[in-house]
Amino acid sequence: MKSITHPEKTKENTRIYKPGRRDFLKLGSLAATGLVLGVNFSCKDRKKGGEVTTFTANVYLSITSEGKVIITAHRSEMGQGVRTSLPMIVADELGADWEKVEIVQAQGDEEKYGNQNTDGSFSVRMFYKPMREAGATARLLLIRAATQQWGVPEGECSTDNGKVVHKTSGKELGFGELVEAAASLAVPEIEEVPLKDPSEFKMIGKGMPIVDLQDIVTGNAVYGMDAVVPDMKIAVIQRCPVVGGTVKSVNDEAALAVDGVLQVITLKGAGIPPQLNKPLSGVAVIAENTWAAIQGKKALDIEWDLGPNAGYDSEKQQQELLESTKNKGTVRRERGDFDQALRGASKTIERTYLAPYFAHGTIEPPNALARVQEGKCEIWAPTQHPQFARNSVAEALGMDVGNVAVNVTLIGGGFGRKSKPDFIVEAALLAQKSGHPVRVQWTREDDIQHDFYHALSAQRIKAVIDKDNKVAGWNHHTTFPSIGATSNAEAIQPSDGELGLGCVDFPYDVPDIRIETHDAKAHLRIGWLRSVSNIHHAFAIGGMLDEIAEARKMDPVANALDMLGADRNITFTEEMPGGKYENYGEPIENYSWETGRLRQVIERVAKNSGWGKEMPEGYALGFTAHRSFLTYVACVVEVAVDDKNRITIPNVYYSLDCGLAVNTDRIRSQFEGGSQFAASLALNSEITVKDGQVQQDNFDTYRIVRMPQSPQKIHVDIVESDAKPTGVGEPPVPPFIPALCNAVYKATGKRIYKLPIDLKA
Repeated sequence: MKSITHPEKTKENTRIYKPGRRDFLKLGSLAATGLVLGVNFSCKDRKKGGEVTTFTANVYLSITSEGKVIITAHRSEMGQGVRTSLPMIVADELGADWEKVEIVQAQGDEEKYGNQNTDGSFSVRMFYKPMREAGATARLLLIRAATQQWGVPEGECSTDNGKVVHKTSGKELGFGELVEAAASLAVPEIEEVPLKDPSEFKMIGKGMPIVDLQDIVTGNAVYGMDAVVPDMKIAVIQRCPVVGGTVKSVNDEAALAVDGVLQVITLKGAGIPPQLNKPLSGVAVIAENTWAAIQGKKALDIEWDLGPNAGYDSEKQQQELLESTKNKGTVRRERGDFDQALRGASKTIERTYLAPYFAHGTIEPPNALARVQEGKCEIWAPTQHPQFARNSVAEALGMDVGNVAVNVTLIGGGFGRKSKPDFIVEAALLAQKSGHPVRVQWTREDDIQHDFYHALSAQRIKAVIDKDNKVAGWNHHTTFPSIGATSNAEAIQPSDGELGLGCVDFPYDVPDIRIETHDAKAHLRIGWLRSVSNIHHAFAIGGMLDEIAEARKMDPVANALDMLGADRNITFTEEMPGGKYENYGEPIENYSWETGRLRQVIERVAKNSGWGKEMPEGYALGFTAHRSFLTYVACVVEVAVDDKNRITIPNVYYSLDCGLAVNTDRIRSQFEGGSQFAASLALNSEITVKDGQVQQDNFDTYRIVRMPQSPQKIHVDIVESDAKPTGVGEPPVPPFIPALCNAVYKATGKRIYKLPIDLKA
């Protein structure tokens, strides 16, 4: 198995043209969006004095006369294994020899590849069927080419290990021997193309190691910071410390005196709102090397106009938001009559929950290399969203989008940060202004202090228990600055999409429910971070359910199962006045909310963790279950708390139902990494703002989990299913945090209502 990183190395192997109607291969769900992919053609490539014929059945797949199968990975790889899992689907359906598969990273090109935004845990669920259809179409063409030579029915032939096989006679022809004949055939209508029975899969549903593993562990992998072109210069930027501020004046004399510094260029920001794809106001130092650029940046003398956010204090805003939850809010979901439930209450429980801003803290800070020449721009960047980057660069430079090329490198951690192309636009603008290829390099301090932050939040939940010890009422108030405010300063309420991340989709069978929101103004750049609003919503709901169990004198697992009620499918929309349940962008009829699937993972995790067993002093188990990104997850966290209030995590148990598990190795890896990520948020991470400026600036002040705090053993149980695949990158995070907090309570007697956890407070 060989992985090809650079798309430009294989450009000569393909020739994309605008095909006629009969030439189109329509790929499943993509065609439904109006995008049709794939053409049937061949071209020639000179190699070692001879000709190699390449048959390209569609934009994802080419086969050479040497028997090499080249599969295009059109999504971005950041450790989640998408450069393995999606090509693996194509190869399995095709019947390829995995050892003869090469993977090419696609450039950003919406016309060819459709949506390339690698975010929201939807790569596999969106492209599972189209990728199968791509492989199946090529398989059918190869079989037809073979049957023309053999004079046998198609139904007697199959593919295996890079060959077409005639089952009756045992005849075989390698893919390479058939490419010329296959290239001459008409592409079949998708309705003609049979998909394999899942019992025939050799890779799908198995644990396949990532194709980039060898390059990564040997240092040969190409990340954004590894990209180099001739005459490249390095830029670092001193950005305004307050969002919305501007440069009043700059004295660059001392900076230009630093050996190796070439230019100082002022960048104009978008102001307020700051936008997702615009640079912040700042002053860039361009130099021959990174060290000189950093020293030049330190030598700058800048006077800032800090703008309207100069007096912003995050602690003060959070308390104001919390106070607002005491008032009536905007009703976003209502079932029954909560006030009536309250009047009939035997017990009421009312609790508040606070979570801070979080930064992404990716190990590879943002960076991008841009070269502008002859009216064109070429980018090399660790981007999750190459098309957004391409369009944003074209707009910033005043170019036609066809003159911008975005090469996607491996990503050293994304979590949603690198889907925003502000840092890529910075590089393009500086390359255009300076006349040199420029790589913009963010420092760790830049990254922590100028992120698109996960919003701080305040929540108030009131639960009603009636005289029969049943949960009769649920009133949830939530407030946090919306991601929408980064693009629209008037957005002061959370969107339906943000509320659909663990809030309005409260699945429990409570007769009277009211969910309310409150205004919250944004003073920083707010963006999506791994699992987004599920983080704070699950924290609050998971903690409250544990308290409800205690009030009802029930075991927390038994309480959750009781509250779920009878197995059923839920739609939510009819209870959302003027709103819509987004369901992660999928029609509810295609991906229904099934409480029976949540019940199953709860029961499984209880069994696997030994829930209810006796624990040594200072040890305890905590539990939460949560559905996010269409995946059902139950989590049990074991904690140990010593006499100095130090928390360690000996074991984490997950049970999950993600539909068909395409690559179990990557699923387990995502849940292992997700628990570490969530442990950071719960135990250490916090962004605070004073006078409009972020107070943290590196991993000593914005701490991510260290080895002693890291979960020591992570047990991942995957439900076998033939349902449609769902997301796995983000679902590990939401249930972990409340499960951890509930375990801490069991071990110490202290409830956690504010993140990060502080047992000394």
